[in-house]
Amino acid sequence: MSNGDGRLTHDLDPLDHSPQDACGVFGVWAPGEEVSKLTYFGLYALQHRGQESAGIAVSDGARIVVFKDMGLVAQVFEEPVLNTLRGHIAVGHCRYSTTGSSVWENAQPTFRSTDDGSLALGHNGNLINTPELASRLRDGELGATTDTEVLTALLGGGSGGVERAALDVLPLVRGAYSLVFMDERTLYAARDPQGIRPLVLGRLDHGWVVASETAALDIVGATMVREVEPGELLVINEAGVRSTRFAEPEPKGCLFEYVYVARPDTSIAGRSVQATRVDVGRRLAREHPVEADLVIPTPESGTPAAIGYAEESGIPYGQGFVKNSYVGRTFIQPSQTIRQLGIRLKLNPLREAIAGKRLIVVDDSIVRGNTQRAIVRMLREAGAKEVHVRISSPPVSWPCFYGIDFATRAELIAGNLSVEEIRASLGADTLGYISLDELIAATEQPRDRLCRACFDGIYPIDVAEDARGKHLLEEAGK
Repeated sequence: MSNGDGRLTHDLDPLDHSPQDACGVFGVWAPGEEVSKLTYFGLYALQHRGQESAGIAVSDGARIVVFKDMGLVAQVFEEPVLNTLRGHIAVGHCRYSTTGSSVWENAQPTFRSTDDGSLALGHNGNLINTPELASRLRDGELGATTDTEVLTALLGGGSGGVERAALDVLPLVRGAYSLVFMDERTLYAARDPQGIRPLVLGRLDHGWVVASETAALDIVGATMVREVEPGELLVINEAGVRSTRFAEPEPKGCLFEYVYVARPDTSIAGRSVQATRVDVGRRLAREHPVEADLVIPTPESGTPAAIGYAEESGIPYGQGFVKNSYVGRTFIQPSQTIRQLGIRLKLNPLREAIAGKRLIVVDDSIVRGNTQRAIVRMLREAGAKEVHVRISSPPVSWPCFYGIDFATRAELIAGNLSVEEIRASLGADTLGYISLDELIAATEQPRDRLCRACFDGIYPIDVAEDARGKHLLEEAGK
């Protein structure tokens, strides 16, 4: 295992970052294939889900080797490293921390010795009964401060093998979890009874793949088979794929996956995320029309909805910004002078395209509002005549406890201000959010199969006060 320095940051301003998902997970069982390289490319496709650390565990049937470090997938893994990770089973993970600090000890996959071997595990989501689960462990049994470490300790501490332990432990676990884990001989995948975070199963010519998104299946040449069902445990080995239910399904897939988290080339419940986002833009144009000269997106998050808005409204679509794709992945903290320029490090307006124009600026969400405020100011300084902001999600008014990092209502601008107050705060001429009903309609999913808590405050799983907070295990240890 490699030990990193923990200095990676992808935020220019730590007080204002985009919504972050917990992680991306990938697992493969494929004798005769270079599973470490398949996992590398799978994680590369899932990099958007977590940029703090990355890791791969590989088994050759006799032992598990884990390599993980702080940084992006391409920073952590070079070909000589991948060539040393030999075997036919692998589990990979890229992390954004929603429980526990962003340090090497909390990187995944986690590893644990068991009675008859060892266990490596990757987790996407957030558990909400972590203190209760941790109370089942002995003092000193945890080597990290994440809910994933607690889960790994419980799965590795049972008798009768990993599968038996999973069937005993998973019914006790509450919250969001899409898991890929393995012992020396078998790959496992499991999804919580609500299916809040995504997980899919794919077929290779000579093996199987599980991943957070269908885009990761595409990049390794796997064929989509189906989604892992809520409350389902998959066991994958030389006998094929075997399915076991550990809980009755109560589907509540995350609606925010459609808004922001998932890649546009991913499919959820058989519907392309790109198609959903374009449809949201069309619906947004019908709900909040305005006379204007140009529709522009906030790159890249607002692009599909901006295309839909332009198509429906008949207003031309254009590019209003040039985006620097690299500055947000830096080890160097900006100086105070550069920090004052704020978002210009990432986006710079195209003055010739926007000067004198009435603009509609489409973005996917507003969390704290600092980024949108800076964008409106930049556009006005560049000569925009009017700036109309349109948002392809309802106001994010409530915190998420299931794996997306906006954890307190005080952090959320819509949790404290009305739409008109937000408009005034941004400095926009008008502000329009799509309604919750129209967003749900665009997904083509029944309302009762979606978790909408960040928009309407209705949580599918109650969260106790003492289970809330990103650093609760660290605080408990003080």
